[in-house]
This record gives sequence, C-alpha cells and structure tokens, in this order.
Amino acid sequence: MSSQPQSRSVTVNEPIGADRELALLHIPARVREAFRALFAIDAAMGDVVARSTDPALARIKLAWWREQLEALDRNPPPAEPRLAAIVEYLLPLGIGGADLAALETGWATLLDPEVDSGLVAERGAVLFRIGGKLLGSADPNLDQAGALHALTSVGRRGVPELLEPARDCLQRLRGQRIERRARPLTMLARAAARDLRREEPEASRGRILAMIAHRWSGRIG
Repeated sequence: MSSQPQSRSVTVNEPIGADRELALLHIPARVREAFRALFAIDAAMGDVVARSTDPALARIKLAWWREQLEALDRNPPPAEPRLAAIVEYLLPLGIGGADLAALETGWATLLDPEVDSGLVAERGAVLFRIGGKLLGSADPNLDQAGALHALTSVGRRGVPELLEPARDCLQRLRGQRIERRARPLTMLARAAARDLRREEPEASRGRILAMIAHRWSGRIG
C-alpha cells in the first residue's frame, strides 16, 4: 500500500492556524500540499516553544528538528509524518532540508532571556522566501512581509516587544504592491498588519475579508 494517503492525512490534521488554513485555500492546488508541509514543520517548532516549561529541554527538542531536517538532504526520513511530508512534497520541488532547518533559530531565540527580534524576523523571511519559490515569485517585498508576519504573530502571543519592529516592517511595505503570484502567501502579512491595529481572533469576518481583498489589491498596509 502506498504511504502517500497516510502522510497526507496526518499532516492535514496538524494544527497550523486559521489564517494559514485560509491562505491554503487560495494557494494553487499543485503546491498546496507542499505549503501544508511547510506550515506544519514551522508550527511544530512553534509548538515546542509554546509548550515549554523547561527552556533547556525545549532547546534540545528544537535542535532535534533542525538536525532531522538537515539529514533529509542525505538520508530517508524517520517515522515522523511531518518529515515524511517534506520528503514527499517539498524536496522534489527543490526545497532542501537545510533550507527548512533555517527556521529553527527564529524559534530558539524565544527561549533566550532577551529575544533577538532580528532572528524572529529572519524566520519569517525564510518562510516567505521558500513560499515564494513554491509560487514562482521573487517579489522583493517577501522578506519584509515574512518578517511582519513572524514578528506580529509572536508579538501578539506574549512577546509584545516584537510589535515595534513589526511596525517598522509595515512602514517599509507602505505603498508597495505585492506581485499577484505571491499574494496567496502574503495574505498572512495582511492579517498581521491588522493585528498591529486591533485585537481580533483568526477567522473573524473582518479579518477574512481583509485577507481576501489583498488578493486583488496587493496592498498590505
């Protein structure tokens, strides 16, 4: 029996957040499972931090993810569905395990006594660069849009000092129009821009409308 249905089923069930689920609906079907695998591995690292009661143990767990991702470029995956999904959906599209391992430092800094906002921003930029590659877009605004998404999503979940650098990212994006191919991804940055102005849950009506409107406007701020 093929392993494909099992890996897809388990990966689909991994929580990635309502904003990302909405973005997935707008991502072309040919790369939708690749994006789900990308979001799932990023969410897995975030979950390590969110559930942490012992920073030292959390660092070990994050290091395990990083090492396993790097090893995918050389070895078959272990029996872990998110890693198997990467082999199935991302590696064939030219996204290497080492590319994905670069996400880890942006999560690990959240365990530090003083969070490095630059590392958090870079995690978002890496995420959006990979997504841009999957969508065939090299829009020069992707780094800032990704940084905005990462800084804001962490900032509103308990690290408020990251909201100021997020506002700086938003300011740099003002007046810019995102390339059409990249907009299913940058819908997430549009949601982040709203988070800097108001408190609202993911999947709220106004938020969904703003994200969808971004598809035709290309504006984030």
